[in-house]
Amino acid sequence: MLTITKEFHFSASHVLDRLPSWHPCARMHGHNYVVVLELSARRDGLTEEGFVRDYRDLDVFKKWMDDPLDHRHLNEAMGGGGISPSAENLAVWIFDLWVERLPELTAVKVSETPKTWAEYRPGRRLPS
Repeated sequence: MLTITKEFHFSASHVLDRLPSWHPCARMHGHNYVVVLELSARRDGLTEEGFVRDYRDLDVFKKWMDDPLDHRHLNEAMGGGGISPSAENLAVWIFDLWVERLPELTAVKVSETPKTWAEYRPGRRLPS
């Protein structure tokens, strides 16, 4: 198995409104997020050039991320209806939006602070 990763950055606000009112994350606050996409392929599934996927193919993800997420309020950007914009839910949301366009996508990691990470890695078979 071969795996590549690429890191992306954006800044946004959110409110974790399902927390008790005394919790600091129940108030509006912001983070400088780091998102890491992980893509994997079998050795015999590499491109003709020898890549899992060309890193330049991920430029479209960066362009997408800058529009709906960067300097936005995640409670609204993630659809506004019932999804708590936790790092965990953000990782799942990004994965679900991008797995069809990036079939090699095996995991999405999201960091809100330098010491915290959430990772979504669904158990699924890799594309042939």
